[in-house]
Amino acid sequence: MDSGHRILAGFHAIGARLRNDPASIEVLYFDPSRRDARMRELLARAAAAAVRCVAADAARLQGMSPQAPHQGVVAQACAKPPSASLEQLLEAVRPETLLLLLDGVTDPRNLGACMRTAAAAGADAVIVPRDRSASLTAVVAKAAAGATESLPLIAVTNLARAMKDLQDAGIWIIGAEIEATQGLYDVDLTGACAWALGAEGSGLRRLTRERCDVLVHIPMARGMESLNVSVAAGVCLFETQRQRRQQAG
Repeated sequence: MDSGHRILAGFHAIGARLRNDPASIEVLYFDPSRRDARMRELLARAAAAAVRCVAADAARLQGMSPQAPHQGVVAQACAKPPSASLEQLLEAVRPETLLLLLDGVTDPRNLGACMRTAAAAGADAVIVPRDRSASLTAVVAKAAAGATESLPLIAVTNLARAMKDLQDAGIWIIGAEIEATQGLYDVDLTGACAWALGAEGSGLRRLTRERCDVLVHIPMARGMESLNVSVAAGVCLFETQRQRRQQAG
């Protein structure tokens, strides 16, 4: 497929494109054996937008989307430039996807420092809750040292729900938690993943913690209990990239 086209897989990615730019979808392939309400609703929306829909068996769908979970629906669409929204982020999930989720980081300097760290580590975006986070201000931009120009900061209404959307798109979510029994260096971080970190002291909220696929702690010297969130983010993100480089040889 040429650079002007892309494959979208799964209900979230295709649903987002149907909402935002249905004319860009050239053809939608669906598994006719899936007849649940979610599939019926998606096909009805596609038909209303005059999108061509073609039945395809599971093998064909898997061949079109060998890495991203397709959930019985795949679309061929025109490529779109990246956008700082959760919907566009879900469309762009790939095996190398790396995200940073910040829960309750209200200090703008800490948020800016986290964005700088995330950009340096090659993360694709930083996701924060809309009502329990510092917002993108001049203070954040200064602390980020230019990272706000290249790294999307995505504010979501409900962080736990956004995490579920990410998981549905094939992203593994790891929470950094002081009291976790498993250590950072004992988990496989080579696939698409997102790190969830809370503010120093308060940590992750209960719902955020429960939504994570796994919780890990950062091994530290005796007598030290926590790190500044931007430092912790750096440790976690760069360990992820270290593992990926090692796997790639």
